[in-house]
Order: sequence, then structure tokens, then C-alpha cells
Amino acid sequence: MRFISEEESAALVDHALAFEAAREALIAAVAPGTTLFPAVLGHGSEPTNRFSIKSGSTADYAGLKVGSFWPGNPDRGLPRHNSVILLFDQDVGRVDTVIEAGRVNAYRTAAADAVAASVLARPDSAVLAVFGAGNQAEFECAALARILPIRTVLVVARDAAKVAGFGERLRGQGIAVEVRAADPQEACRAADVIVTATPARAPLFEADWVRPGTHVAAMGADAKGKQELPLALLERAALYCDLPEQSRTIGEFQHAPAAAELRAIGAVLESGEGARTDPEAITVFDSSGIALQDLTIARAILAKAGGRG
Repeated sequence: MRFISEEESAALVDHALAFEAAREALIAAVAPGTTLFPAVLGHGSEPTNRFSIKSGSTADYAGLKVGSFWPGNPDRGLPRHNSVILLFDQDVGRVDTVIEAGRVNAYRTAAADAVAASVLARPDSAVLAVFGAGNQAEFECAALARILPIRTVLVVARDAAKVAGFGERLRGQGIAVEVRAADPQEACRAADVIVTATPARAPLFEADWVRPGTHVAAMGADAKGKQELPLALLERAALYCDLPEQSRTIGEFQHAPAAAELRAIGAVLESGEGARTDPEAITVFDSSGIALQDLTIARAILAKAGGRG
């Protein structure tokens, strides 16, 4: 069995690797022979300590990811989020590879939003509004700034101290943009792209604040009851997601109208059809997270590690 530690995987991953792995995963999700199993949501002995298990298989590989959220960890000097990816030996059913992937998971999650934005956002998008100023929000901004001409990032957050360090952390990733705090209405009215990276259970802004031509990426909803976007926005936008049946169950689109058409972004990427053609259209991408994202990035990390000997 091969084992890659958190320190090793963090040293091997980058935004370019994550983007290609996410693109491969989203296309594989709509390919014949692929199965994505329902997510299992659980908790530790203390119910506030939560974990999820996402698994899947293709004709070539199979495995799962265990993601955990332990809110008290910062008091111990540890991150709240952690992740472990398991790849199976298809011949005998044993675990072939274990990868500790806490930092990898942040890249992997942001990469899916970047892949979707590459075909859904207007190519001239220059102003990015991000709701949330935590670790994942930083990765979201960096991933999007790689593929869009982002010049300004407007950060909506309750903790002003986090906003103060946000620009510095982005510059640490080589992203040189203007970063400043904004209130929700100001941010939405100015934005070409809006990203929501929060654990919210109620809409973060009003639908009328979103301008025509805006692309919205929602990635916070991953359980029943979570919600970041207003219903009125889902009623008038074109809706895309990583996996429609999962998005309806635990993602942002659990709140979408029953008659709304949900398009898998993998089908758009594979066919080249259904991407943005109207500069005035509002598009929404819901990223509830699928196992193939973890399996493809794990395979990419293994290949890179092998290339380094």
C-alpha cells in the first residue's frame, strides 16, 4: 500500500494540477460506466464534529474520500477541515493508496468552480465578490484569478480582521489584485463573478442585487438545510452543477424550483454546447463536491510523485 502524507501531498499540489484533475472528474461524471454513490453524512461522538464519505467508480478506478469538520480544532492548533482519499486495487478490493489531503481538498474544491467559470463566466470578468473570508475563500479567489482577468476582489465577511489579511494571503499565492471589504449589496452590484464560501442556512444577499451577465459559484451547501442563494435568483438564472441528483438532495439546488432544469457541467465541457452565449445571462454553478474530484486529483498527485522518483 502506498501512503502520501499531508506534508507530501501539500508540496505536490498546485492550482494547475487541480484544475486539470477537476475538469477530468467533471467530464467523467457524465461518462458511461461511471457510478457516483450517495454521500454518507455522519458525526463523531460529539455531534458538532462532522464527517462525510463520498465514493465513486469509473471503468478505470474506484475509491472514496472522507472529509471531516472538527470546529474546536483551532484551539488545538489544528485546522477545522481534514480529508483522506483512498484508492482501491480493482483486482483484489484492498486499499491501494492512502493520501492525506487536507490542503489538497482546498485546491480540489476551488478548481471545480474555476473549471465551471471557464465556460460560464464572461471572459472579461474583472470584479470578483466573495462571501466568506476563511481558508476556502482564499483558494476560490486564487483559482478564479488564474483563468479570468480579475483585478478587484470584494470580500464580504463578519470578521474585519480576516479581510485585512486576505489580500496578503492571495499575494502569497502569486495573485496580485486589489482586495477590500464590502457590504453584501455593494459587492453584488459591482461583481462580474460572485462566490459564496460559507456554512450559511439562509440567503446571503438579495436576488435583485445581482447584475445581468453575472456568474455565481455556490460551494457552501453540502447538507440538508444549508443555503446561500435567494430563491428568486434560482428562478431566473441558468442552473449548472457537478451532479444534479446530489445537488437536489444536499446542495444549493435543494432550494431550486422543482421544474428547474439542472445541467451537469460535465456535459457542457464534453460537448462544448450549453456554455455562456448571452452576455446578459445570469449563470449559477452549484458545487456540492463529488468523489471523482478526489480520485482524479489523487491519481494526478501519484503521477507527479512518481515523476519525482
